Amino acid sequence: MGYLFKNGMVFADGGFVKADVLVEEGHVSLVDSVISDHGAQVVDILDKYVFPGFVDVHVHLREPGFSYKETIRSGTLAAARGGYTAVCPMPNLSPVPDCADNLNVQRDIIRRDAAVHVYPYGAITRGERGEELADMESMADYVVGFSDDGKGVQAPEMMRAAMERARKLGKMIAAHCEDESLLEKGWSVNQGAAERLGLIGNAPESEWRQVQRDIALTRETGCAYHVCHVSTKESVELIRRAKAEGVDVTCETAPHYLTLTDMDIVDDGRFRMNPPIRSKADRDALIASKLDRTVDMIATDHSPHSQKEKSGGLSGSLNGIVGLECAFPVLYTKLVLGGVIGLEKLIDLMSGAPCRRFGLPGGEICASGPADFAVFDLQREYTIDSGEFLSMGKSTPFEGWRVKGRCLMTVCNGRIVWQEV
Repeated sequence: MGYLFKNGMVFADGGFVKADVLVEEGHVSLVDSVISDHGAQVVDILDKYVFPGFVDVHVHLREPGFSYKETIRSGTLAAARGGYTAVCPMPNLSPVPDCADNLNVQRDIIRRDAAVHVYPYGAITRGERGEELADMESMADYVVGFSDDGKGVQAPEMMRAAMERARKLGKMIAAHCEDESLLEKGWSVNQGAAERLGLIGNAPESEWRQVQRDIALTRETGCAYHVCHVSTKESVELIRRAKAEGVDVTCETAPHYLTLTDMDIVDDGRFRMNPPIRSKADRDALIASKLDRTVDMIATDHSPHSQKEKSGGLSGSLNGIVGLECAFPVLYTKLVLGGVIGLEKLIDLMSGAPCRRFGLPGGEICASGPADFAVFDLQREYTIDSGEFLSMGKSTPFEGWRVKGRCLMTVCNGRIVWQEV
């Protein structure tokens, strides 16, 4: 038996229409103004909004190897609660997915436990050590791309070799851009916050210098290249120029870089991530990039840690915050209700654009398309409370924020995988 979702405001063909959505056998059978029940279970969603499921191309699910931080089950349930129907986990795991056998450890858990679609990355180098290329050929059919996220590939000749191999395999290189030679030992925050809080700063140049290098390598190799978690105005300008030249480059940024500046940081582990939250000028450049499509999509970089690992303040905590369960309400409240971008644009940044770039199904609600969507109440106002999170990670800089836009239900593969009680 299928489902008939009645009376919703459905995102279709780039805009919203009041319509019913019939779901049968894992697909959308029909989207129309009035649909008879066809024997389906009727779900009345009067005046609620139906979005194509969000797609996050940058998350950390921590399993295998670090299941005390997060599991594939808990992470994908958190994704569903946030309106996501697909996530792409990074390979900093144990074992590192740098060959088919190691990747299969992760794939077996995904098949058993995932609540939403999971498309993993393979590592660029063995063990993410930057010394030898991973067995990319053996993984190519089963990964969304290759990344050493958490570490920048330091040697240009290694990155060039990886790009050449990825191009032959028809796969993306997704890079964490960080020149370690420009980092001071013990850094924890952007330079502006460092001066205010008496800590060691992270220079913006550590990011954009490697973006600059990799764009040049992309130009040489013809590889499809994606920059992870862009945070600086210089990176934005480099990517803008490269796109104008026709270089095959895209990039993502995260909700915290669009809504916070280093003046918002306090000495608490929930404000420590890599790259760090940067200056107002950087944030403004990222917001402006949405208007000219320089930054292509939004990803959360959901990075759960244990409470102990995040309890050491800015200098003594591990890098990483959680974001899957609060990304949309934060962005909707700050950017859409704040008059920065339209709702349709935000939906594309969180769904359509990642699907198009990474060749994933979804990103739209249409007849014969996958039944992957989320139902939101855009009038619902509430306070972000990490105690409600399904993720095992609770560390978020958005704790206590008043926001609008509550996910009521998420449908993946035609099944209701999460529903607010």
